[in-house]
Amino acid sequence: MKKRVKSTDQSRRKFLGTAAAVAGGAGLAATGCSGLGGQPGVRKVVPSVAAAKGVKVVDGQPIRMAVIGTGGMGTGHCHAIMNLTKQGKTNAQIVALADVNDLRVQDAQRACQENQGIDVDTYRDYRKILERDDIHAVLIASTEHWHAQHAIDSLTAGKDVYCEKPLTLHLSQALDVRDAVLANPERIFQVGTQMMMLPKYLEARKVIKAGGIGKAVWSQTSYCRNSTTGEWNYYSIDDRWQPGVNVDWDAWCGDLGPREWDPKVFARWRRYKDFSTGIIGDLLVHVMTPLILAVDAGWPTRVTASGHHHVDLDMENFDQVNLNVEFENGHTMVVAGSTANEVGLETMIRGHEANIYLNSRHCEIRPERIFVDEVDAERIECPDIGNDQDQLRLNWLECIRTREEAVSNIDLASKVMVAVDLAARSMWEGSAFKFDPKTMRVSKA
Repeated sequence: MKKRVKSTDQSRRKFLGTAAAVAGGAGLAATGCSGLGGQPGVRKVVPSVAAAKGVKVVDGQPIRMAVIGTGGMGTGHCHAIMNLTKQGKTNAQIVALADVNDLRVQDAQRACQENQGIDVDTYRDYRKILERDDIHAVLIASTEHWHAQHAIDSLTAGKDVYCEKPLTLHLSQALDVRDAVLANPERIFQVGTQMMMLPKYLEARKVIKAGGIGKAVWSQTSYCRNSTTGEWNYYSIDDRWQPGVNVDWDAWCGDLGPREWDPKVFARWRRYKDFSTGIIGDLLVHVMTPLILAVDAGWPTRVTASGHHHVDLDMENFDQVNLNVEFENGHTMVVAGSTANEVGLETMIRGHEANIYLNSRHCEIRPERIFVDEVDAERIECPDIGNDQDQLRLNWLECIRTREEAVSNIDLASKVMVAVDLAARSMWEGSAFKFDPKTMRVSKA
């Protein structure tokens, strides 16, 4: 009898509910920053405690939310959520904003007030937002070295949280956030990773669980693009920025300071290894996260990676990276990232009996030559869900009302951070690194 996995025609609501079920598992202030600089093994984030009771959203009432970090991504989230509300797909209001850059937060304030017709408050110190008992949820779009502190403080204040990817800058910080989320299970926590809502990955997971490709041996994916001017240099530098006047540079640096004012670092921090893992944390997380969900291979346990400077020699982070990630059940994931060449790998999962191809919107199963009589070739048609980032935002907002677990949750994000952190260490230190899921400790391989 041939192995055949049946296709399903999923509605968006059914997909969101199923994905949430299968994905589950277990102004800034000038002090208390989560940045760890050159000590990624030290956990310096303020420990989590049981949160204050959150404010329940009443039926028919808009979700009152705040945004911490109003740069390009944070302001983009503002526009997206306001548009989704105007389209009748959700009912949310952005009522407060926080940023250490007065010019940025004022621009975001103007846009939110004009679009919503309400007053929107602004703060330099994000903690002022968390003191308010009229705010249900917080969206965090600050720099990576602040994610952990912002997330933990928001959870502790009783707010539901959407945290931009990557979850944190270092694994130690991710484990602190994980502790805080697990200590406060009544809070909704979402990580803003693109591609998580694409149905093809959930279909691939079903195929693998049903034994449709035999043992899932290894997988591959990539995020590659090219530039003539240098990656992330498209973030503009505003000549009006003045540290100590309209920018709190010391607060922005936090534990990664003090250091001299550098507008390039302030605007293009992804290019610098103290503030970002570059391609790994900014780009590769988008393709690794849904693939890790699909193969369901447990925690990453060993990572070997290499990074090189080929073209963009002015960038501190690498412009070409290659990762080999091994998991608990023996599965291996090969990942390539580049900002010097746009031709990537085909996204696919290789099984002993068949392979799953995921480059298109759909999920295609093709048998290995020696198993053509046992496994049928099949194309599982997947619906067009539109903008997947909007769907992820909607999932979070819907979960705030239903209190169901969000799709891109802490369990999955923690596993991704193991791969990100160990890969970055491997590149800079020239060694493979191991992770023990039982002790949650890292060691050189």
